[in-house]
Amino acid sequence: MPGSTQLLTSLQIGGSGTISEINLPPEHRGRLLEMGLVSGTALQLVRFAPLGDPVEIKVRGYHLTLRRHEAEQILVQPR
Repeated sequence: MPGSTQLLTSLQIGGSGTISEINLPPEHRGRLLEMGLVSGTALQLVRFAPLGDPVEIKVRGYHLTLRRHEAEQILVQPR
């Protein structure tokens, strides 16, 4: 559904979206902001590790691996 947001981890592998919100406490949010994960940034879900954790995404031209519990706090608007 256009205009709706969903969890980053609910995207299909290879799916892309735009970050709309990061719901992490300030002590964890800053680290993600430093890596370029800010509202309005496009990203693509690359893959899940075999046991589902961590999650690999492509953002700003590089691959980034996040813990699943962090990725579940990122809301995206699918493209």
